[in-house]
Amino acid sequence: MGDSISFIIIIITVLVSLLCWQRPSLMDKMTMNPYEISRRNEYWRFITSGFIHADFSHLFFNLFSFFFFGLQLENIFSILFPEIGHIIFIIFYLTAIVAADLPTYFKQLKNPYFNSLGASGAVSAVIFAGILFFPTEKIYLFGVLGIPGFIYAGLFTWYSIAMDRRGRDYVNHSAHLYGGLYGLVFVSALYPKVWLTFVEQVKAMLW
Repeated sequence: MGDSISFIIIIITVLVSLLCWQRPSLMDKMTMNPYEISRRNEYWRFITSGFIHADFSHLFFNLFSFFFFGLQLENIFSILFPEIGHIIFIIFYLTAIVAADLPTYFKQLKNPYFNSLGASGAVSAVIFAGILFFPTEKIYLFGVLGIPGFIYAGLFTWYSIAMDRRGRDYVNHSAHLYGGLYGLVFVSALYPKVWLTFVEQVKAMLW
């Protein structure tokens, strides 16, 4: 698997989102709807909802963030686990989509009108997992403003929630938070020593 899994995920997400914008009925079928999942056993919605987006800004912001953190995290997994690093990254990303939506699934189980879509939960998982390895590495917004990764992660979460509260039908505030939490838990279980380097890097930056 020499090709970058991160780039493959980005390409698939863009193509699927563009297709669904042209075919609303397909988007409805792929959206995460807890009521339909439970009533019709349409469990694929957990995964497919992570590859579709409401509009261009929704798509761009998620993939912009994923581009920076996803590539780095995939490389780290490949270094730590040379034979299976790419496979671990795929498993992590797909399970993050599901894990981020599970609390909402149980909360909205009897609500036929609740829908959610987007990769925000999985991207949050990737971001928070990434900052455990690179907490102080700067992300340059528009090539000008450089901010440390752990601060960007907080801004990403705030912005994602703020955008959700604009009044769209596809609202899932908790997915960002649970996705980020899943990223921390996954990496901590996979490589517990990461917390030692995290603390050392942050301390070195602050003091």
